[in-house]
Amino acid sequence: MNDCGSACKERCRLSSRPNLCHRACGTCCARCNCVPPGTYGNYDKCACYANLTTHGGRRKCP
Repeated sequence: MNDCGSACKERCRLSSRPNLCHRACGTCCARCNCVPPGTYGNYDKCACYANLTTHGGRRKCP
């Protein structure tokens, strides 16, 4: 199991809406047990994270 807190803190470091980013990242991390490295992209490192979408079909995970 990954440490979602620190992984999401790194992921959301540059977000313009950090609280929203942390909440979404936390949900995704809990489901997928992984968060892509860096602050953006790198979705190939965690396919589950990349494939979660919102009801509107947009990417759920930051």
